[in-house]
Amino acid sequence: MCLAIPGKIESVSEHEDPLFKRARVNFGGIIKDVSLAYVPQARVGEYVIVHVGFAISKVHEEEARKVFEHLREMGELEELETS
Repeated sequence: MCLAIPGKIESVSEHEDPLFKRARVNFGGIIKDVSLAYVPQARVGEYVIVHVGFAISKVHEEEARKVFEHLREMGELEELETS
């Protein structure tokens, strides 16, 4: 199953072209490299929704926590660990 997952931005790699801006995003302890091409205004400490390696929108922290809790309950976080 392919979902959009919330994650917290831990660091941002700036680039003069916003299409190449990247971030290290924490998904409940699993860190992945993510493109910020669609949300170049996102900053360290903010939460983003990520789908297939691209941050597609920003989200409030409380909403991100609720989604993670539901994913844990459903056992859907294992897919993140293997990809």
